Amino acid sequence: MNIFDFDGTIHRGDSSVAFYLYCLRKRPYIALLLPVQAAAALLYALRIIDVTSMKQTFYQYFRLIDAETMAERFWEYDKKNILSWYRDIHSDSDVLISASPEFMLKPVCRMLGIRTLIASKVDPRTGRYSGKNCSGQEKVRRFREAFPDTEPENSFYDRDSDLPLSRLARHGFRIVREKPVQEF
Repeated sequence: MNIFDFDGTIHRGDSSVAFYLYCLRKRPYIALLLPVQAAAALLYALRIIDVTSMKQTFYQYFRLIDAETMAERFWEYDKKNILSWYRDIHSDSDVLISASPEFMLKPVCRMLGIRTLIASKVDPRTGRYSGKNCSGQEKVRRFREAFPDTEPENSFYDRDSDLPLSRLARHGFRIVREKPVQEF
């Protein structure tokens, strides 16, 4: 079993930002929420609110669109940002674990043949979370909940916040200039 982060690892850049920009182009009226979203980003930067609260405020734009349908269309448009190295090593036992919303990643997982997805549970109609943002230690907790006695062979990640999850694997590969480089 190999475990993969998604944003910055398999996908070039942050897919939640790319999805938002795609939705903004298709439904420009969601820009009306920018002041509230910017305020939440500032409160997060000042450490007044946590990342889950900030993202939940950001995702309020889901109330103004059909986010599930938009996610299906988005991946047809954005599949060009899936890094080619992943397609070369894909396996049926791959596990994708991401902070991005689960409903948003389901279409790309189908496209890539990824059967196991662990991601943030965000309501596509409201933007509200059920549970915590799936990042850092939460990734470890959620992985252990799904696979209590499993030691993954390889882990692929792009940032230090993914190290707790990556350390569960025998080998860790950091993505550097869009290519995996073994670190341990």
